[in-house]
Amino acid sequence: MTNNGNMKRIFCLLAVLFCTFLLLDVSAQGEYATPKSGEGLSSFLERNKRPGKAYYNEFMKLNEKRLRGKEELRLGVKYVLPPLKKGTSASVSPKAVAGKKRVVRERLFGKKLADVPVTSNRLQGACFYVVSGHGGPDPGAIGKIGKVELHEDEYAYDVALRLARNLMQEGAEVHIIIQDAKDGIRDSRYLSNSKRETCMGDAIPLNQVARLQQRCTKINELYRKDRRKYKYCRAIFLHVDSRSRSAQTDVFFYHAPKSVSGKKLAVTMKETFESKYDKHQPNRGFEGTVSSRNLYVLLQAAPVSVFVELGNIQNTFDQRRFVISSNRQALAKWMTEGFIADYKQMK
Repeated sequence: MTNNGNMKRIFCLLAVLFCTFLLLDVSAQGEYATPKSGEGLSSFLERNKRPGKAYYNEFMKLNEKRLRGKEELRLGVKYVLPPLKKGTSASVSPKAVAGKKRVVRERLFGKKLADVPVTSNRLQGACFYVVSGHGGPDPGAIGKIGKVELHEDEYAYDVALRLARNLMQEGAEVHIIIQDAKDGIRDSRYLSNSKRETCMGDAIPLNQVARLQQRCTKINELYRKDRRKYKYCRAIFLHVDSRSRSAQTDVFFYHAPKSVSGKKLAVTMKETFESKYDKHQPNRGFEGTVSSRNLYVLLQAAPVSVFVELGNIQNTFDQRRFVISSNRQALAKWMTEGFIADYKQMK
């Protein structure tokens, strides 16, 4: 009996020691988490209840090898989370979560502007396909200031990025169809020209029909999925016109024939621009127009679409609308407000 009692005590002691070592091993391994698409480092830590500089610095040390010297998270990688401080609960009340600003990350905007704070929900439930004209092997229209060439695709792309970022800040889902991994949003007067642009990673064909079909196919593929989730989906095609040097033009808007919603959007955009010019340049007037056109992209893109010509790249007066970065930002802002007004009318 004595031997049996001793054996039981030894067995119990070993079991306790085993459990203790197991718990120590688990705690030593730490807690891991994987980032979501578009999530920046600060947002990632906040979501995992570890906000603030102290947690940030500790995270950087714990994940030095995983980060490879960069402050950027990679999808699919498990990162070690800093241990929660005493008195900190892993659960957060819904009110606390709701009070925090959401940040989405889009590298196409460039390093300084990649993190996009969502500051409004005015476009929550809306989805957009932002398409800048031409790109890749096709620069589009070319204007000149002295010896400097102004390429349509570069200026349309910069306005497109600014528009996309504004829409994201308003809570919208945004697909940037034409992309350049290097450019980002630029404030230079004279934007450098390149052939790097892709259609969401695919090389852009030189053939016009193939080029237009490629972007419409991409939009329609996305739209088939998005239409189940978003009640308002819109595509916008941004271009810069080329006319005689003497032809000063305002921004004008095209919609597909027989598209009631497309016409309504184009009219709302025009009215938004009119109100802005009345406010900022009351004696100038605005002569932008709305009309239907049998343009390939308007006929082939499945979502309701608007085609915008931003001005005449040959005209000295219109060129100021493109080369001054604050004017490019104003174009993006006014188009965003046009979308907000159109979305409100639909709700």
